[in-house]
Formats: sequence, C-alpha cells, structure tokens
Amino acid sequence: MNDTAPLKHLFPGWFAIPMGWAGLALAWHRAAPLMGETAQGVTLVAAGVAALVFVLIGAATLLRWQRHAEALREDLAHPVRHTFFAAIPVSALLLATLAVALFGPAAPGADALWWAASLAQFGVTLWVLAKWISGPAGGPNHKPHWGAVTPVLFIPIVGNVLAPLAGVPLGHGAWASAQFGLGLLFWPLVLVLNFVRIAQAGLMPERLLPTLFIFAAPPAVVGVAALQYGAGAPLVWMLWGMALFQAAWAATQARRIAMLPFGLPHWGMSFPLAALAVLTLRLADTPEGRWLQLPGVALLALASLVILGLSFATVRGLRAGTLLAPEGPAVIPIQPQPGAA
Repeated sequence: MNDTAPLKHLFPGWFAIPMGWAGLALAWHRAAPLMGETAQGVTLVAAGVAALVFVLIGAATLLRWQRHAEALREDLAHPVRHTFFAAIPVSALLLATLAVALFGPAAPGADALWWAASLAQFGVTLWVLAKWISGPAGGPNHKPHWGAVTPVLFIPIVGNVLAPLAGVPLGHGAWASAQFGLGLLFWPLVLVLNFVRIAQAGLMPERLLPTLFIFAAPPAVVGVAALQYGAGAPLVWMLWGMALFQAAWAATQARRIAMLPFGLPHWGMSFPLAALAVLTLRLADTPEGRWLQLPGVALLALASLVILGLSFATVRGLRAGTLLAPEGPAVIPIQPQPGAA
C-alpha cells in the first residue's frame, strides 16, 4: 500500500472543519438582531460551506474506508486519533441545529439527521469510554495511557451537550435531556483528567497546542442549552465566565501557536471561539447583558477571521501536500516514576 497516498491520511479529525463553519453560521445567526440582513446572508453562506465540506469529507472518508481499510483500523486503535471519530456525529448535530435555526422544526430531513447524529454520538461516547476500561488488548491489567489524555477527549464525551439545541425544538426533549445529562456528567471528569495529565507530564506536544481552546467549548455550549431550558441568569453567567476564562487561558499560548507550522490541530480553535461568540451574543439579548453587544460582535469578528484564516491555510496546505501526509507521534510517552508500582 502506498504510504504517500493522500487519501490514506484523511483521518476523522478533518470533520473539525465543518464543525467550525457550522459553529460560525450559528454565531452569525445569533447576531441577526444586531446586524440584520447582513448577518442573515453570512449565516446562509457559512451554513452552505459547512454542509458542503461535511459532504465532501464524508464522501472522501467512505472512499478511504474502501481503499485504505488498514488506515481506518489504525485510527480506531490510535490513543488520540480514535476520539476524532466523534467529530462526525458532532458535525451532523450542528448541521441539524442549523437547519432548525434557519428553517424551523419542519425543516426537511432535520429530524432524521438529528436522530442519526444523536444516537451515533451516544454510541461513540460509549465506545470511547469502553476503550478506557478494556484497552486494546482487553486485559484486566490495562491502564489508560496518560499521554492519550488531550482536550480532544471533550469531543466524544461532552459533544452530547449539543443534543438539546435542536432536539428540544424538534420535540425530542426527553432524549435530548438524557443525552445532555451524559455530557454534564463527564465534562468535569474530562476537565480534571486533562489538568492531571498536564501536572503529570506538562502540556501536550507542541502541534496539539491549538486544541487548548477546546476547553472553552463545553461551558459555552452548556450555557446556550441552559438558556434554552430556561435556566436562571446567574448559572448562565457562571458558564459564560468559565468559557471566557478558558478561552483567555488558551490564548496565553497564542504566540507559541502562531509559530507552529500549520496543521489540522489548528482547527481546534474554530468551534470553541464560535461557541463563545454564540453565548456572548445570546446574553447580549438579555436586559443585564446589553453591555456585551460590542464584545459579542468583536468575538464574532475574531471567530470569523480565525476560521477564514484556517480555511485559506488548509487550501494552501492541501496544494502544497503538507496536510494529507504521514504525521509524527502525537503522544508524549510518560515514563513511570522510579519506585512506582
């Protein structure tokens, strides 16, 4: 099998691209009360890009499965890359949410897409957690590798909190709430695991630094869903504060990130920034949040510039042949301490 075949290296992390564009479309949709028809037009363009990229990457993934089945098996067994499979149902959930937001619950295909994506997300969550307790060999003495703990774990685990955004308007509030609870349960656990991993071995490899922004996604999405459930303002403001702080914390590494060669992990910045913009603009619609109108538009502009920049960099990387290529090791081996059992 030819190791240089570009299609062989199209791992599921590429679905972070439609995630980012779908998040941006939702952010511009939320900006419509402030920016009128301009926001509506940009929403449709961004939604179209998200849907088109999702279909193209989906078709390429099916072709890869047919031509390079061994590469797919390697992704399934990889300690980090296997978690990116959750980006597929998360992207689909976001597209269903966009369809409902733009065209209402009666949007053609929205209900079927939401159910397929929701159940797939549930299944991926179960599979990822099962790998943690069984390991690749399935032995009782298996111990999860700390080097495999990265912010990417938020995608399969906490992606469940997206379910109510379209599930409630579609009339599936019971299942959406159950899935939302699953995400709420594991969000703090994954958060703690990541900080323990940093304490054990420092930050993840340099090229994964952009994924630090993923820390901001769960509180931002939970905040939007909490507003949909009619949660009290103090809780939503707490969630907004958590998302803002974690985005700012990740931004402290901006200089190091800017010095990195462009790679697919840079797309880890896209959806979290868009989600923070959505929650900020949503709070700007409340009486106590009017002061957030300007910051919300600024965050929207930042997310738009980042996603446009990432898109141009991706096109350049594809033309140069630097993206669909073999990658180096993504995990830092963590050596046991002397005397450790």
